[in-house]
Amino acid sequence: MPGSVKHRAMTTSALVLFSGGQDSTTCLAWALARFDRVETVGFDYGQRHRAELEARLRLLAALKTMPHGEKLATDHLLPLDTLKAIGGSALTDSMKIEIGQEGLPTSFVPGRNLMFLTAAAALGYRREIADLVGGMCETDFSGYPDCRHETVQATARALTLGLARLVRIYTPLMWLDKAATWALAEELGGKALVDLIVRETVTCYEGDPTRHDWGSGCGTCPSCALRAAGYQKYRTAI
Repeated sequence: MPGSVKHRAMTTSALVLFSGGQDSTTCLAWALARFDRVETVGFDYGQRHRAELEARLRLLAALKTMPHGEKLATDHLLPLDTLKAIGGSALTDSMKIEIGQEGLPTSFVPGRNLMFLTAAAALGYRREIADLVGGMCETDFSGYPDCRHETVQATARALTLGLARLVRIYTPLMWLDKAATWALAEELGGKALVDLIVRETVTCYEGDPTRHDWGSGCGTCPSCALRAAGYQKYRTAI
């Protein structure tokens, strides 16, 4: 509605949804290259393992020593254990990862990205940050509907209306496959960033610490399969 939203000028700060995984680390490097000041936010939603949450702190410490690291500012960790209370997902409960009755993997956590973006936007409201950055992607992904471009931008519109201020959501990986995501990391931070992502990021649904050339993981869950295949394609291309 005209006049109902305050469209503020482009700020020099961004808030990155930072899980400690490959995609969010690449997005964080992307934001550091574009904004003058970058804050990060992670979510403790009752996930079965805490490997990603632990990786976040190691990654932030390392990124501060790399190019643009001086732009890293406050990190936030928000509890969203409502998702654990709702349950029914292989990421919050002990259950097999397979295709469920709705045609989606049982690793789908209903409403997760919607809640993440809402919480991040509320935090950004208090921090005077209108620009959010997330690692959602609908190219190489498990079919989650809350990762789709249409969903993300509809959420940005709803948040803009609901907060009566402009909320922008950037998704640098939306149209990239995993090989291109690895290549983007190299473009942003060279071999040092690629090596850091291999060494420290956690994307495995099981939080398995087994080492591979593409990083740590069980090697069989959908997330590991996407990451490994993307890495091999990326390595073949260079």
